Order: sequence, then structure tokens, then C-alpha cells
Amino acid sequence: MEFDWALALGLILTAAMAASAAIVLAGVLQARSGRRTGGIFSDPQSGTVFLFDGETLLDATPGARAILALSPARGGPWLRLLAYLVPRFPDLESRLATLAGDGRLTLASTGEADPLLLMAEMRGGVTRLTLDDPTSAERPRLDHLAQRALVEELDQLRATVSQAPLMMWRESGRAEVIWANAAYLLEAAKRLDPGEDLSWPLPRLFERAATAQGAPGQRQKLETQGTARWFELVGFAEGEGRLLFALPADAAVQAEASLRDFMQTLAKTFAHLPIGLAIFDQHRKLALFNPALLDLTSLPPDMLALQPSLFSFLEALRDRQMIPEPKDYPSWRRQILELEKAASSGLYTETWSLPSGQTYRVIGRPHPNGALALMFEDISTEMSRTRRYRADLELGQAVVDAMDEAIAVFSQAGELVMTNAAYGALWGHDPVETVGSGSIVQLCEQWRARTAPSPLWSEAERFVADLGSRRPWSGEVRLDDGRLISCRFSPLTGGATLVLFRINRPDEGASAEAATLRRA
Repeated sequence: MEFDWALALGLILTAAMAASAAIVLAGVLQARSGRRTGGIFSDPQSGTVFLFDGETLLDATPGARAILALSPARGGPWLRLLAYLVPRFPDLESRLATLAGDGRLTLASTGEADPLLLMAEMRGGVTRLTLDDPTSAERPRLDHLAQRALVEELDQLRATVSQAPLMMWRESGRAEVIWANAAYLLEAAKRLDPGEDLSWPLPRLFERAATAQGAPGQRQKLETQGTARWFELVGFAEGEGRLLFALPADAAVQAEASLRDFMQTLAKTFAHLPIGLAIFDQHRKLALFNPALLDLTSLPPDMLALQPSLFSFLEALRDRQMIPEPKDYPSWRRQILELEKAASSGLYTETWSLPSGQTYRVIGRPHPNGALALMFEDISTEMSRTRRYRADLELGQAVVDAMDEAIAVFSQAGELVMTNAAYGALWGHDPVETVGSGSIVQLCEQWRARTAPSPLWSEAERFVADLGSRRPWSGEVRLDDGRLISCRFSPLTGGATLVLFRINRPDEGASAEAATLRRA
């Protein structure tokens, strides 16, 4: 069998080519793997480049990511990049809108000592932005641009602190002022003698204040050229030292002084009130009371000075028999709850008749911010006068009810104000229902219906309605049952009128008729 050298050589060449292809494929895969782990900009010297798909960041060089981190804006990478670029390239957004048609553009920054170049290119829907500094050809681009962004941010922070209208300073662990902003230095310079300069450490304007982390601390006064100003100190710990701020507090001090003066004015006013006043805050603690409350309730001043609760206050009144005693303790607790509820809505008004014989009027009224005010007024004299007046009225009514003659009293306006029992028996009117609801015209109509026709009632209407000088007069009418009554009309003080009805006895009626016939 003859060996086929041509076939062997072909197999060897085929194997070599397969091995070469495997080596190339392995190199390609390794290169792709390295690209996936390091990104398309794995070289730190590749400049400042951004790749965007719309507003989505696909990749960026380390220097570009440093610029995004230093951007003052918040949001996505596209917004942060625009916040950094637009102040340097004012027409950037309008030019980027035409990038899809132009394909490529180059912009130069304006208004800067060190100009920047921005090159934008769009391919396959992906936008590539390259930022370059033409003045730094010999320096690494990444370090220079990142450092430049840091310097710009530092300048902005320094300008902000320098122009801040409030004083800021740092203190060391030994309470020395080791740094201060322009406002603090300007204030310190006002206290120097002519020709004297600021020295180290810086002069202290405020006493050392023990302030909590970020919380308002001691309020201090600062006098400058005879003018006093107030400041609220706020401190933050920084290692062994502190960073402090002096916040103006003049408005707060003036408001507190005005409130204090107003409270003193109220206290002086309340001190002369005869009405006891007790004001409870939103937590139902006694916040304010006047001396009259001590006189009316006999509560000790030290007990009220401890700001008792509303329940404790009423409990102390109950112990001293200064509130009406309920039938049982649970009902009294419910009464307190009802009192607080009614007073909070402004509906509580009650009269307390105490076992001592005194009478108090208690009024509850709501105040702003959930506060509650209780007012105690001693109305014992007023109630005694009212009772005496009511007793006099009842006595007077009893006297007129004991009279045999029927009487009716009309006011100046012609309204019925008083009758007696004899009147009700004669005319069939209930005095309780008639008083205050009947005029002389209405009653004359009722009297006409019960008597024979007579001009006397028309004359009575004119007499009661007359406001001039009047003289008493009398007349007689006959009831529909045949009885003869005498009617007398007499003026009273204040324009009132007294009408008196008396039933004549039969002999008096006969003699009167005989006398009338004789006069005829």
C-alpha cells in the first residue's frame, strides 16, 4: 500500500489552520471579556468623554464621571451634565437639538479665562460628547478638568460663605476663634481702636455657649456703638472644635417683650376685676388667675401657683363646698366632663347655689389654641334683690287678689299688665294667659260681647290711649245676665291706667235707676 503524502500534508495544514483559528477566537473573546469588565473607556488617559443614548448614560471616562459627581444639580446624569455645561456654553441645548441632522458640532466656552472645547457627535442614535481643555496639552486631561471643577466649586463655596449675611466662625478645642467669615470679621473690626488691626487668634464676640448639635443655644446680646442686638447661637461639633452660627433674634426678642408687656397689662387689668378669672391652657393646666379668684374660692395661692389641672381645681372647690354638692361622686365626675365640653364650645353658663347661702354665676368660654376660661361672679346680692322683688310682687298680687272689686291695669301702650282673681271670675279670662297678650282694643271687644250696648267702651279705648292730661271718670254697664256693674277709669303714674269693675247690689242698681229717672 503506497503512502499518500499529499493527503497527510493536507490533514496537517487543516489542523494548523484550526489551531490558529482557535487562538484568534480566544484572543477576541478575551478582549471582549476585558472590555465588559473595564468599560469602553478603561484607559485613564482617554480624556473627558460621555456616551448617551438619549438621556441615558451608556458610559463615561473617569474624568467625566468626576465632573458629574461635582455638578451642583440633582437628578439623572443628563441633567447634572447640562447644569455643568450650560453656564459655559449658553446655546448648548439649541445646538444639541440639531445634532441629529448635523451629525457633528464643536463649541467653545464663553466668558472664561481658560476656555473649554466641547465636541459632540451622533452615530447610530448614540451621542458622544468630548470635553477638552486646549491649554493643557502637556498635562493629563483627566486630572486637570477634575481639579478645575473642584476649584470652581471651592470658589463658589467661598463666595457664598463670604457674602452670607450672618456671622459664622470656628472654635478650637481651647475655645479660640480660628476662622471667621466676612460678616464676623467686619463686626470684630468695629471694636478695634483706631490704627489697630485684627490679630491671631481672632477676637471673641460672644461668650462661649453650650449648644447642642444643630440646636439653638444660648441667646446673647451684642452691643455695637451703643446699639444692642440679640443673636441666637447654633453650634455643630467638628472634632474637638465647633462651627458656630449667630442667627439674628431681634424680632423674637421684641415679640417676647411685647407679649410680656401685654401679659403684665392683662394681669393689672384682671387684678382689679371683681370677677374671678381662671384660664386653663390646651392641656387643661391653670395658666392664669386673678386675685378675685382667691377671694371668691378661698383657695390658697400656693396651690394655684402650682398650675393644677382643671379636675384638681374643681376637686379643691368641692372640698371647700364651693360648688353644688351632687348626689354621688360618679355623677359629679360626669358633671365635670360636661362642664369642660360645654365650656369648650362656649355654651356653659350656670348658677351655683352654695350651701353657705352664696350664689355664683359661672361662665365658661373657649380661648384660642384650645385654652379654656372660667369666670366666677358673686351674684348673691343680685339674687337677694331679685328674690325680694319677686316676693314684693307676689305680695302685691296677693293683695289685689283679696279685693272684691275686679281690676285691670294697662300700660302706656294700652297693653294689659295686671289683673286680679275677681277680674277672672267676672269676665271669664285667665289672668296668666291674658297679661301681656291683650290690648285695650281687644279687651273692649270682649267686654262689649258680655254687656248690653253702651258707648262706655269706646270712651274707655280713647281714655287709655290718651297721652295727655287725664282725669278719673266712671260709668255703668249691664251684663248680659242682668247684673249692673260700675266701671271706674283712673290714670296712674307713667301713663298707665287702672280700670276697676264693681258689681252693684240689686238695691244699689234700683236706687241708681230711680236717680237716673228723677234726673230725666
